[in-house]
Amino acid sequence: MSRSLVNKNSKSVSSAKPADVRPEKDACAQVRQAPRDRIVSTACVLFRQHGIRGIGVDAIAEAAETNKMTLYRHFGSKDDLICETLRFTSEKAAAFWDQLEAAHPNDPMAQLHSWVKARAQCLADDKYGCDLANAAVELKEQGHPAHVVIENFKLAQRRRLETLCRDAGVSEPELLSDTLSMLMEGAQVSKLATGSEGPSMRFMRACEAAIGSFRQPVKSAAETVGSDA
Repeated sequence: MSRSLVNKNSKSVSSAKPADVRPEKDACAQVRQAPRDRIVSTACVLFRQHGIRGIGVDAIAEAAETNKMTLYRHFGSKDDLICETLRFTSEKAAAFWDQLEAAHPNDPMAQLHSWVKARAQCLADDKYGCDLANAAVELKEQGHPAHVVIENFKLAQRRRLETLCRDAGVSEPELLSDTLSMLMEGAQVSKLATGSEGPSMRFMRACEAAIGSFRQPVKSAAETVGSDA
């Protein structure tokens, strides 16, 4: 999948003027941050809007209201900056699990259904897709340091979802977790390729059907008494 698929409307910025690559106003509205934090948050937005390969360090430094010398003082290379933006995104995504638990304490099944609703809402609202999945597509070269960051994040998300499925008492929690993960990843690509009216529009229904198929049957009172006899 090419970056043109990931972001069809992104303009090439190799020859663009700095004003052309300013982050969208609502996407990077920020109080005055320290230069390092400003570079990271600005790079996050510009990588999303233009692709990692579609934006250079000069444009990032200009949009972050600093200079290339300062950027390289904090990050030894563009690859180092890429890894830091992916770690920054990963940390924000990790907070989502705490929000699920706070919204539905001691109710794993409610948390699981809430996960589906939240992912569906994110899918509807986000026009760029998953930053880490997009990075994995763009950074094809073997041994790129970003691949370790991406793999660690995806595995951590998989473990959290698997634990939630297990706590919810479903049969085969590993299989349900992988099914939901693949539905999420596939829906993101489908939306980018065919728009919101394509198969991605059925993401929530597909997830709920999957959860329903893995739910343990509830025993009747008679069955419970019989099993205890």
